[in-house]
Amino acid sequence: MGKLYVVATPIGNLKDITCRAIEVLNDCDLIAAEDTRHASILLKHYNIKTRLVSYHKYNEEEISRMLISYMSEKDMDIALISNAGTPCISDPGYRVVSEARRRGLEVIPIPGPSAVMAALSVSGVPINHFLFLGFLPKKESQREQIIRDIKRIQIETVVIYESPKRIISLAELLAREMPSSNVCFFCELTKMFERAFTGRIEDVLERLKNDPKAKLGEYTVIIHYRSEEMVENTEITPEALLIDTMLKEKTTLKEAVEIVSKKFNLPKNYVYKKALELKEYISEI
Repeated sequence: MGKLYVVATPIGNLKDITCRAIEVLNDCDLIAAEDTRHASILLKHYNIKTRLVSYHKYNEEEISRMLISYMSEKDMDIALISNAGTPCISDPGYRVVSEARRRGLEVIPIPGPSAVMAALSVSGVPINHFLFLGFLPKKESQREQIIRDIKRIQIETVVIYESPKRIISLAELLAREMPSSNVCFFCELTKMFERAFTGRIEDVLERLKNDPKAKLGEYTVIIHYRSEEMVENTEITPEALLIDTMLKEKTTLKEAVEIVSKKFNLPKNYVYKKALELKEYISEI
């Protein structure tokens, strides 16, 4: 019985590929690629001459049957690759992997590049747990509902893929629904014109609107958002953060509000309310 290798390939820079991935792509009998023309650039760069077959969302059902037949009846080893990164993550591949598992065929991951992991690693936001949503729907009402759901389920860190055509509308939506959020908009990760827009959403939105190249290249977007309820459930209180900031930074209470809200991504109105309560408490001592 043949094996199915799920092979991660570079998301931009062709050097970002593992030795094992090159070995598998060389040794397998067939490579199923999301776009054979795109894949040919990588294979030519590493002098890999393995035969290619097109496997994309429009022919996935038909080609999956063919690949399963090749593995089970002809004992062929097949490598599955996407245009960039790890297959099956917002890319075709689920159907053939699922069917191979059902048939008892061996499915082997060849790990490597992933836009999600690359972006998270340099985001500077908490990533001990996060929610990955892939590409949002195109319909505005559906997009709005998803962002509201994010606020409701109270997960601090969320990762989204977004088209350059809708990147500014996404930033505007986040600015409306999550005005206190910190975001990282990574464009063209590991490619020649890689860019990063990071900071508070209102600042990032302004930069995107003023950048003539903002609508060039796909984005990996990271959102870090903490609601008042999420803050209330943490062990360190805003009052403690305000006092610590005033002592260490030698600031006024008003200045501490600004620093704490930005540094810890807390709603400014909420921190200000806690500052007033702290001021009242101190005056009573």
